[in-house]
Amino acid sequence: MTIKEAQETVDKWITTTGVRYFNELTNTAILMEEVGEVARIMARKYGEQSFKESEKDKDLADEMADVLWILLCLANQTGVDLTTALEKNIDKKTKRDSDRHRNNEKLK
Repeated sequence: MTIKEAQETVDKWITTTGVRYFNELTNTAILMEEVGEVARIMARKYGEQSFKESEKDKDLADEMADVLWILLCLANQTGVDLTTALEKNIDKKTKRDSDRHRNNEKLK
């Protein structure tokens, strides 16, 4: 699935199954909640914290998909073409950071 197809799929789901989008501010708050859930799993799986018994069934991939879902919602709501945005962002990073990272002693 391309990013464009993902945006279209989410939009179709929202307008049929989901009835309508939550407003942009609500979706931004939901995005923060979902990012927090990813951070919680990362801190426990790869960091120094341990899982509580009630957290052991949490699925990192599912939580990342929740983040992507709500980001796609926000992009749709605000008229952002994420394919174009990502392409521009990659170009910006390539121009700005290629030498910087290559010459960073901490990365060698």
